Parts: sequence; structure tokens; C-alpha cells
Amino acid sequence: MNLKDKSILITGGTGSLGKALAKHLLTKYPQLKKLVILSRDEQKQYHMAMEFEEYKKQIRFFIGDVRDKARLVRACKDIDYVIHAAAMKHVPIAEYNPEECVKTNIDGARNVIDACLETGVEKVIALSTDKAAAPVNLYGATKLASDKLFVAANNITGWNPIKFSVVRYGNVMGSNGSVIPFFLNKRNEGTLPITDPEMTRFNISLKGGVAMIMHALEHAWGGEIFIPKIPSYRITDVAEAIGPQCDKPIIGIRPGEKIHEEMITSSDSYNTYDLGKYYTILPSRHKWVLSDYIAHFNAKKVELGFRYNSGENTEWETVESLRSLIKEYIDPTFEV
Repeated sequence: MNLKDKSILITGGTGSLGKALAKHLLTKYPQLKKLVILSRDEQKQYHMAMEFEEYKKQIRFFIGDVRDKARLVRACKDIDYVIHAAAMKHVPIAEYNPEECVKTNIDGARNVIDACLETGVEKVIALSTDKAAAPVNLYGATKLASDKLFVAANNITGWNPIKFSVVRYGNVMGSNGSVIPFFLNKRNEGTLPITDPEMTRFNISLKGGVAMIMHALEHAWGGEIFIPKIPSYRITDVAEAIGPQCDKPIIGIRPGEKIHEEMITSSDSYNTYDLGKYYTILPSRHKWVLSDYIAHFNAKKVELGFRYNSGENTEWETVESLRSLIKEYIDPTFEV
């Protein structure tokens, strides 16, 4: 992908995935004109600026909130591509503070769309979550609404050639607030609390998440929801990989949690295609010709009724593979 003299904005860019994406962009594309990190946490921006000191000629830090449309419009000036990663994502906190979750995840999405339409942005990739498929919690419901807004935004572009697409993935391994860092911190106490022994989750590394965003940025035609083909893990295997000697009491699932996550529902199967490395859910209305899309990507329609569920996956992480991944991606000093 040629990003020479291009400018990119990442909302929520001080988060785990935002930082990994920033590092990838700045190291692989030295001719990138400008990378703007927008977030509302000045402390995180300060620490990230120190960490990215060598890239200070290209990177810019912009204090702002996706709830503030005027600020977003200013941030989007002279920007070519926007990666929308800002979200309120902790399930129990969203359940307890529903209006705040709606303001950030739904109103914020609408503001991003409007700001991009009003400026010269060429392409927008919005990050989603497996919890947006058949949601049972408020976080998932707001992200489903966000996905719908970004997909439908392609219908209101008019003369503007801008494209909006979505990337949906599972748990990012080692991201802030996820189970693996939580267990790594808890194992010194000798207890790893298990919500439910049947619980499973999809697993993707930060590197895999970044690769998926770059794929969408390069190949999206507008309106797609991209889904990676990734392994699942059992929560009991994560606990065993991290603390085999620890007590593992069953404490019950938290408000809004599922036993298994889903990224493609059976209802989605009517518009879902297999692209090889990824699946894509195509919009029911689009500006391009479906037969052209299928031919270009050698896309194959999935069977009706197909669903992609973490508990029914055909690819699984093992205790040993989880230990290797933790050592590779999270803690090089990790030992059992």
C-alpha cells in the first residue's frame, strides 16, 4: 500500500491497538506525511509522546473527544484516512453507565461520520467487536448501532467519493482490560477467578488486528464488515496456561457477558462471503456491482445458516500455544 504523503487520524489512538497501529504505520511507511492521535486522556498522550519521540516530525497529538463534533471536524482537516478506534468498551461499566456508553459509541460514531463527510477524508475504517453480533449487553448493542451507521454512511455521501467500512474482531490478546493481563496480575495472589468453565472467546494478536485494519484500508470498496478467521480459546485453558498451581474458583458470569461470542450470525449468512483469509458481510445496498466485487476478490458465498461462533470454532488455542503467545506478544519474561 502506498501511503506516501498521506495523513492518517486514529481516534482513541492511545489505546493498545491504536499504539500498535501507530508503530506499524510509522516504521513501515516512513514517507507518511502525518499521523494524528486523537484521544481525551492527556496522561496517555504524554506517555505515548515520550515512547514515540523518534517520530516527532510525523506524529501529532490532539486532545479531543468523539462526542465533540466541532473538535473532530478540526482534527479531520487535511486528513486522508481515519481509523475510528475510540470506544467505551468495558461491558460491566457500560451496563452501569448506559447513557455514557451511548454518547461515546453511537453519538461519537455519528460525529466521526459527519466530520469526515464535511472534510476531505477519503476512507474511514471503524473498529467493531464480536459483541456487536447478536448483542446481549449494552456495549455490543451500541457497537452494532455504530456498525450500522458506518455501513449506511456510504448511502449519504452524494458527490463525495469517501468510503466507510468496518473491521470486526474478537478479543485482542493483551489489550487493556482483557483477561490475559488480568490473570497475569492475579496469579501472584494464587487465585484465578473463572466466570464459567464453559466460556470461550475468539483470540487475535495486536499484530493480527493491525494487519486486518491495513487490509481493509487498502482493499475496502465501502460498506463491508470484515471478519478475521482466528482461533478460539477456553477460559479454563487460559487459566491453566498462566497459573497451573492457582486456585480457580467459579464466580459466575458478569452482567452482560455471553458464554460464547459470535462474529457472524446465521442471519448474516445471506450477505456473507469468504475472501480466503477473511470473511466479509456485504451491505444490502451498495454503490458498486456485486458481480464485480465477487470476481475481483474471488469471493465465495457461505452456506445459508452459516455462523461463526467461538464455541463452535474449528481452530483452537491450546495451553502450550497460549503460553507461547503470551511470551511472544505480552511478556517476554513469562514463565510458568
